[in-house]
Amino acid sequence: MSLAAADDCSAPSSPSSASSDDLAALLEAELRSKSSSSGDEDAGDEEDDEEPSERVTKRPRIEELESLGEDVVPLSNAEADEEAAPLSGGGWGFCPPHPGFIRDMCIRCGQVKELDEAAGVAFGYIHKHLRLGHEEIARLRGADLKKLFSNRKLYLVLDLDHTLLNSTRIIDLSAEEGYLLGQAETSKDNTDRSLFRLDSMHMLTKLRPFVRTFLKEVSVMFELYIYTMGEQSYALEMAKLLDPEGIYFSSRVISQADCTERHKKGLDVVLGAESAVVVLDDTEGVWAKHNDNLILMERYHYFASSLRPFGITRGSLAEAKMDESEPEGILFSILEVLKQTHKMFFDEDGGAPSGKDVRQVLKSIRKRILGDCRVAFSRNIMAESHRFWRMAEQLGATCYRDVDPSVTHVIAMDPSTEKARWALKHNKFLVHPRWVEAANFLWKRQPEESYRVQGH
Repeated sequence: MSLAAADDCSAPSSPSSASSDDLAALLEAELRSKSSSSGDEDAGDEEDDEEPSERVTKRPRIEELESLGEDVVPLSNAEADEEAAPLSGGGWGFCPPHPGFIRDMCIRCGQVKELDEAAGVAFGYIHKHLRLGHEEIARLRGADLKKLFSNRKLYLVLDLDHTLLNSTRIIDLSAEEGYLLGQAETSKDNTDRSLFRLDSMHMLTKLRPFVRTFLKEVSVMFELYIYTMGEQSYALEMAKLLDPEGIYFSSRVISQADCTERHKKGLDVVLGAESAVVVLDDTEGVWAKHNDNLILMERYHYFASSLRPFGITRGSLAEAKMDESEPEGILFSILEVLKQTHKMFFDEDGGAPSGKDVRQVLKSIRKRILGDCRVAFSRNIMAESHRFWRMAEQLGATCYRDVDPSVTHVIAMDPSTEKARWALKHNKFLVHPRWVEAANFLWKRQPEESYRVQGH
């Protein structure tokens, strides 16, 4: 997921052609359209047959909103005028209901929000003071989804630390990692470097191997978001390292301050339909409400300080002067899963994408991983509530408490147990629980010989 106080967050605002970028441009276009037309409407008031109570107070909304201190930030260079559609249903209509507010001023009519009026959901990563009502969020998601599907894209929400990169404070480097400071200095002019010294934050950051290729390839199939529980300042810096030209994320970077529930992440602040969102994160618990959207990532621990919070006592990759393999690493494996997901969603089973749910596609792919395995668990893993048992079932395995001739695998940590001995006697696979865990992270059945039970 992230560092405790600093993880992944908001990317710099810059032009992009991605579909949800157009949403903020659409909002701005609506404001400007209404503002510029208000003079013409006022000029015709004398010829208007409307009763006074039916008239809308015409106000130069865009100028008023901008005078509050910040412009409404367009997130793309899309042709907003062509895309602009009436807020909150057909026709420009009247408020209430108000589609949303910037600093308590309606983005459509300019009216100030009443004290008892529902506040909606804050979208501070789009505009610092923007809040949208639930009806408007649903409308925008529907419009965005239609455009996204026309471009054969889904949404991909990415965690930062331990998923795409790893960071440490310089003072937390171990003695064995001290060489990294010199390495960061000598490589600072190399545009392809993966190690960065951030003096303003007193930190070192290491990009996960294959991450640049990963982002380039998934951006063709997905509209990308960053979503972190970390602080915005850290996340902005990380977004610059991952996307220096602002072509992948634009302003679609969500930080801790944007979360609507403490210590939890939710898709309520993502302007994308849940049925089309895939999430990559190393921490399952923060996505309790959206577990079916999640691809759980194996954590990237490059620095020793990254291991300690998880109680891991082994040396770090940096201490061993090693790193993950690009062609065999987790990002390479997950890229293949995402390609398969995209293909199944758009090309298989027929039917319009609007009738499909990516969560069902993910479940289908997972069920195939161990779908032909009949697994018996030995000692301490027999309860159906045990995480390895649940994990194996999610991967499609049929799980048993007892052995019989149909069993193909026995999962054990001790080769001396009765079931382990049975497996050896009957020429069945005897594997460590890590075999299940590796299949879960890599989304592929792993060779059993690589996960033999020690002592076997």
